[in-house]
Amino acid sequence: MAKDVIIALDFPGEVQALAFLEKFGPLRPYVKVGMELYFASPRLVSILKNRGHRVFLDMKLHDIPNTVKGAMAQISQMGVDMVNLHAAGGREMMEAALEGLTRPEGSRPLLIAVTQLTSTGPEMLEKELLISKPMEETVLHYAKNAAAAGLDGVVCSALEAQRIKEACGAHFVTVTPGIRFNGPSGDDQKRVATPGFARENGGDYIVVGRPITRIDDPKAAYERCLQEFLGGSL
Repeated sequence: MAKDVIIALDFPGEVQALAFLEKFGPLRPYVKVGMELYFASPRLVSILKNRGHRVFLDMKLHDIPNTVKGAMAQISQMGVDMVNLHAAGGREMMEAALEGLTRPEGSRPLLIAVTQLTSTGPEMLEKELLISKPMEETVLHYAKNAAAAGLDGVVCSALEAQRIKEACGAHFVTVTPGIRFNGPSGDDQKRVATPGFARENGGDYIVVGRPITRIDDPKAAYERCLQEFLGGSL
């Protein structure tokens, strides 16, 4: 399975996102478009696709099965390469999403499920979400539900990716956000890891935001991230 680095385009609008990507010259990195940017500029996905980028549409859908099915049917027409939903919506919702996303000829983007957000720590899990099981066990259970529903993989932290691979199979895709070059950074991410750690622990894709988007030379940071994650196999 091909591994890659996905840059999180966490910008407030189209102008800022496209100006940022100009810094990469002819490179066309895989990019993530989240809710803030998509709602600011729905047309940006088609612009990015026309420019040669692969696009992960990070919408984290979570609703009743029929609503999610209909939303996925619309997304399937956008030409994105990957889209996600919340595993907490349950297997029926995930199965409906898969049905809606699949085009008449059988093609579709990758569909992955969010297990627990990397901003969620053990205290929040227990005291606010009232989930008494440990984080790792909860994430693994959600991943198994996603696999049983026919999804391609999950979003999880690099701390959980290896166990998910062992439980769901080597083909099951793990997309790991919360990537930092030097471990914890004091921001809102609680379960973080370096690119090298993610590579060694079963990550197929890593999603990197601020360590690339908030520095003076994002192209150099991106290339460093590729080097560390791909283990020198550029």
